[in-house]
Amino acid sequence: MNGYDYDVIVLGAGSPGEHCAGELAGGGLKVAVVERELAGGECSYYACIPSKTLLRPGEAVHGAIEAAATAQVDVEAALAYRDFMVSNYSDAGQERWLADNGIDLIRGTGRLAGPGVVEVAGRRYTARDVVLATGSDPVTPPVPGLRELDGVWSNREVTGMKAVPRRLLILGGGPVGAEMAQAVHRLGGEVALVEGADHVLAREPKPLGDALGEELRRDGIELNLGIHATAARRDGDDYVLTLGDGRELRGDRVLVCTGRRPRPPEGLDTVGVAAGPHGVPVDAHLRAGERLWAIGDVTGIRLLTHVGKYQGEVVASNLLGEPREAHYEAIPDVIYTDPEAAAVGASEAPFSATVPLSEVARTATYTHAYAESKGFMTLLSDGERLTGAYALGPGAGEWLQQATLAIRARIPLDVLRDVIQPFPTFSEIYVAALKALRAQIKA
Repeated sequence: MNGYDYDVIVLGAGSPGEHCAGELAGGGLKVAVVERELAGGECSYYACIPSKTLLRPGEAVHGAIEAAATAQVDVEAALAYRDFMVSNYSDAGQERWLADNGIDLIRGTGRLAGPGVVEVAGRRYTARDVVLATGSDPVTPPVPGLRELDGVWSNREVTGMKAVPRRLLILGGGPVGAEMAQAVHRLGGEVALVEGADHVLAREPKPLGDALGEELRRDGIELNLGIHATAARRDGDDYVLTLGDGRELRGDRVLVCTGRRPRPPEGLDTVGVAAGPHGVPVDAHLRAGERLWAIGDVTGIRLLTHVGKYQGEVVASNLLGEPREAHYEAIPDVIYTDPEAAAVGASEAPFSATVPLSEVARTATYTHAYAESKGFMTLLSDGERLTGAYALGPGAGEWLQQATLAIRARIPLDVLRDVIQPFPTFSEIYVAALKALRAQIKA
């Protein structure tokens, strides 16, 4: 290692950092990760894993009822299973995984102290290269009175709830807001959601947000769209949100999920790097500076676990002698509500075709109300290849991956039309969608 303590030090042991460290160690390098909280990070304990675990019981009950069966949620068991899935907020298992893979875990907050130098609790560690994977923090909007309130929830508190709120007020209709609205409602709580845009999932295509919003309303969730909260206060046991039209919403809990911002490490100035409002800038190889790389939320490119893990693989390839660039034209977004909403690639294109899921045979076998299904898929094209797609339906995040691969691989439309889709599956929707798209292109 030419006198260094390590070949690579990774600042941050969340999913991207762990993934990168594992690839590097597997390639024969001596690696350390620095973590100030739990090894495994936000995704494992406070976000992806617990949120999907809390969504599943309600989804299963709803599916049983739709399929002419009966079921009910055991809330106590659901919360206990959530605790199991987050290892009761212990990272002992992650410690073992790191040790088994020959990766050193350095506890504490790491700061940069020059190229290839990291300080933790006053001790200096050196490495040939350093990878930044320091994640992001939740953003609290400037609603008067909100920041002064005690007990306001973020994603951490809602996914770690010990009891279901009587009435949950949610600020933000993005993925966290939509998912937790449905999870809490199906676990027995009332929910009122406030979103400034005119549809939920504001960064996704409007038809997708509108369709999911309709499904959430059918569930019994109160949506307040196209309006902002103008004040927040406590009134006895209640939180009170005042809306722009003067209405007041009351609930026993408030969840704020209006976005996140990158969390750069201290000491960037010692390596000649300055973080911008959107994170640490990187080149196509994810290089941030001399012997410095960055992955995950801290880059600000897309704050998604799967993007961070992908970036971790790209950096590991570069450090192991396999030059590799990151590509982002086919990033899949999935919102794990019931039904799922998913999108990938461009949201606008010269040609597009939309097909309802109710025309797919699998839908008829899936639910009694198949003819009333609001599910659909939209394909977008430049006339030769797919450039984007979005869908609403059971498991949409899974079957939309065909579009993700097609966009990334630039597969011609004629080849996609020649793919045999199994019967009966939701993927058969591609047959009709590609036919409709081809007809529009030829018109």
